[in-house]
Amino acid sequence: MKSGRQSEILKIISERDIETQNQLLQALSERGVKTTQATLSRDIKDMRLVKELGPNGTYRYAAARSETENYEERLKKIFRESILSCDIAQNLLIIRTLPGLANGACSAIDAMHVENLVGTLAGDDTAFLAMRDVESAKHLFSEIKMQI
Repeated sequence: MKSGRQSEILKIISERDIETQNQLLQALSERGVKTTQATLSRDIKDMRLVKELGPNGTYRYAAARSETENYEERLKKIFRESILSCDIAQNLLIIRTLPGLANGACSAIDAMHVENLVGTLAGDDTAFLAMRDVESAKHLFSEIKMQI
């Protein structure tokens, strides 16, 4: 019941701007979800909904951005900014980084959950990425080359 109600809340706030709890109660009611203001208030707190400024200049409810999303974006930025060059040898990618940043580059790659990545190995300024096959290595190589 609770998870279904919270799922509906997320759908509603993603489909339209909801400025107040009363508007959210009304929208839930229109969808056949009966709840009280107190329960809705607890749901908002549990779900960590926030009010953000919408494109029309009014505040609306929105799902808070998770810390893991921010963490992954930061790792991707580290990856992009640390790479000097990339080369390919069969199913291996060799990435040259700024001094001391190969570990960060490998951590970022690991966090991206790249398909067919077998593993990474980092030195000081060089990272080795082992791919399952040559085609996967070529695909990742082309994606990395677009970033640098």
